[in-house]
Parts: sequence; structure tokens; C-alpha cells
Amino acid sequence: MSVHLRDIGLAVKRLQNRHHRAANRRLTAELGLSLPQWDALRHLGEHPDASLHDLAELTFQTDQAMGTLASRMIANGLIERVDGPGRAVRHRLTQRGETARTAGAAVLDAVLADSLGALTDDERTTLHNLLIKAGGTA
Repeated sequence: MSVHLRDIGLAVKRLQNRHHRAANRRLTAELGLSLPQWDALRHLGEHPDASLHDLAELTFQTDQAMGTLASRMIANGLIERVDGPGRAVRHRLTQRGETARTAGAAVLDAVLADSLGALTDDERTTLHNLLIKAGGTA
């Protein structure tokens, strides 16, 4: 018996929703961060001096939404604006932002372990490879 593609899509969406809800709840309770804030911190850690446009693309947000989020994060001392080449404005983690990024990563690892941790190493590898194949990304 074959599984319908819609059922697979719905299962992926449900798991993603479960992760997002749990991560947002725990990040807020434990660190005072939203999931979008932590995601921006994560990407800034991986891409120092990223522009707002770069961050918007990495976090699946519009430029306007990322600008609003960045302003709040600057006000909270999590990131700072720095001059880039020409008139470009870049962003960097502050020490407080780096501490929040690291603590948030531990929260996300725990959230993911609650669901994906039930899979064996081989099952996680297979799932990862299948998702990469279906998504067309490496």
C-alpha cells in the first residue's frame, strides 16, 4: 500500500509545527527569546557581518520583517550594527547575543531530541538523506 504524497507533506508539516511550538515556548520561558530571534542569532553566528537582506533570506522572512526584528534585537543588546563596505550596514552578535545563541542551541537540541531522538542513528541518517533529496538541497 502506497502512502499518498499529501499524507507525507502533512506529516512533515505537523512535525515542523510541533518543533516550532515547543522551541518557541521553551526559548521564551528559559531565555526570553522568540524562535525567530534565536534563528537570526544562529545565522549571524554562522554568517558574521550579514546584511539585513541576507538574514531575511536565511530566516525565511521579508526584509521588512527582518528589519523590525533586528531593531528589537539591537534594543535588547543581542546584535549590533557595524559599518560595512561603502554604505552597507552589517550586523554582528554582541556578547549577550552569543550567550543567547549558545543557550538557545541547547534548547533546540533538547526539543529535537524529544521527537527525532526516538529514531535510531540509521533512521535519522535515512530521514536526513530523504529530506535532502526531496528538497533538492545539500
